[in-house]
Amino acid sequence: MAVAPQLITNEQHFEQVVLKGMLKAEVSLDISTADFKAMLVPTPGSTGSSSRSRRAPSIVTYLSKLAKKGVEIRLLHAGVPSSAALRDLKKELPANLQIRRCPRLHAKAVVVDSCAMYLGSANLTGAGLGAKSARKRNFEWGIWTYEARLIDEVLGEFNELWEGCHCENCLRRDVCPVPLEEPSL
Repeated sequence: MAVAPQLITNEQHFEQVVLKGMLKAEVSLDISTADFKAMLVPTPGSTGSSSRSRRAPSIVTYLSKLAKKGVEIRLLHAGVPSSAALRDLKKELPANLQIRRCPRLHAKAVVVDSCAMYLGSANLTGAGLGAKSARKRNFEWGIWTYEARLIDEVLGEFNELWEGCHCENCLRRDVCPVPLEEPSL
C-alpha cells in the first residue's frame, strides 16, 4: 500500500525534514533552496533560544559528516550563503558535497536517497526548517512524500538546473557567481 503524502507545517519541518530526512540519508541528498544559512541543529528537545541550542553544530557540520561517509550531496541555492555557512564550508569541503548556485532558483526541495522528498516553502535556514523557537520560526507549509513519480519529476527539474540547461539563454547569466563566494558588485 502506498503511503499518502503528509502535510508538514511549522515546527514539524525540523523533525521530519532535518532529523528524520536529511540526517538519515545513506546514499544521496539533493537540496534546492533560495536561502542557505548555517542553520543550527540542536538535539531533540533543546530547540529554542537556550544556550544549549546556540552551541549546537550547524547543518554544514552534519552535511560534511554525511559526505565523508559517502553520501553524495548536491546543494543548489540562489543567494549568498550566510557568513557562518561560508566559513564552515571553506574550512573543508568534502568531495561528496557539491554546491552550485543559480540566482533564479526559488524552489525548495529536499530529496533523500531518491525515495523520500520534502517539497514546500521552507528555505535551508533555522527560521525556515523550524530549528528556531516558536516565536522566531517562519510559518511554512510543505509535503513529505515517497511518491516515486513525483520525486522523479522534481529530480528531473533539479538535474536540468544542476547541469545548466537554462544557462545559455538566461538573462541573469552575467550575475551568476561561484557557489561559495560573494557576488562581485
